[in-house]
Amino acid sequence: MIQTCPGTQARAGELFTRHGVVLTPVFLPVGSQGTVKTLTPADLKDIGLPMILANTYHLYLRPGIDVIERMGGLHKFMGWDGAILTDSGGYQVFSLARLCQVSDRGVTFRSHIDGSQHHITPELAVQFQEALGADVMMTLDECPAYGDSLEKVEIATDRTHRWAERCLEARQRSDQVLYAIVQGGTFPRLRRQSAQYLASLEFPGYAIGGLSIGEPRKVTLAMIEETVALLPQGKPRYLMGIGSPEDLIEAVGRGVDVFDSALPTRVARNGAFFTRQGRHNIRNAVYSQMERPLDPDCDCYTCRNFSAAYLHHLFGCEELLAYRLATIHNLSFIHNLMVKIRGAILDGTFSALREEFLATYRPTDEQVRLAQKRKWLESRDLSRD
Repeated sequence: MIQTCPGTQARAGELFTRHGVVLTPVFLPVGSQGTVKTLTPADLKDIGLPMILANTYHLYLRPGIDVIERMGGLHKFMGWDGAILTDSGGYQVFSLARLCQVSDRGVTFRSHIDGSQHHITPELAVQFQEALGADVMMTLDECPAYGDSLEKVEIATDRTHRWAERCLEARQRSDQVLYAIVQGGTFPRLRRQSAQYLASLEFPGYAIGGLSIGEPRKVTLAMIEETVALLPQGKPRYLMGIGSPEDLIEAVGRGVDVFDSALPTRVARNGAFFTRQGRHNIRNAVYSQMERPLDPDCDCYTCRNFSAAYLHHLFGCEELLAYRLATIHNLSFIHNLMVKIRGAILDGTFSALREEFLATYRPTDEQVRLAQKRKWLESRDLSRD
């Protein structure tokens, strides 16, 4: 059952999986290679996270789908008894793989690890995810780059649709669900066409892909609105790759239920931590003698037990514990925000919560944000050379 907050599109619902009920809105931390970096499954449980994301592309290359299947599936392999969503790996193929060649049949690429050649079809993408034992699987899609021409994005979107049909036909297991991925770049007409076409195929859930890859924030929000308006009301809506607090609350207000992003864990390892007032850098000298925790309003393990000065010291010494403690805090902050958002939706106060949050949270400057995103994307491109 889905409950919508009056006067908004914000929704509270439930995802039923083989590994428990997941309350939405929900944020999934990224564990691409079968681990959320620096954390144990027990850490994730202590935070309260019910579901994580793993990536088929990375697990296919290392240790291999067959290895994980022989070990009893991904849940057993990584010691996680919560729900798992697996991305098909389409985005990673296009952003990481060397010499990627796309045809209607599938994708041929060279591994970013050792240069070995591989070929993945929509049918194999489903077969791999079924072998992993994911609770939620994703169709193979073609993700165009930001700035691609209308013609190029049209071709990629049409191919995404044909691959989605093939993924549906390839399913063998009934205990897993398969979500389709809406594409269309930053072209409203293509977004609408993609949402309408995929909705007609009656998937159990829908993802919004191809965003947060370098476009301005206002464009991201506009494409979310174009897409959500045409997706089924009674099915989950999953926005891929969004993880900043201000974007999460704005997207929830536009009717999105599920999110994932490596942002909270990535910036944590670089010394950035979230607070109610915005993102701060623990490496700054102001924290060197600060006795209070990172965030006095936070009750996570890190803030209950350690001072900001101690975290500043750990980062200065490049101690491994620094990355773990910062990651625990950031994921706790995001998870607690989602819990508060859900509560506000259920009691009809989401609009007030959003207004209050956005009035006090200072987001990263838009130009700085885009520059950081370009730098990160370029670093991934360089890893292919």
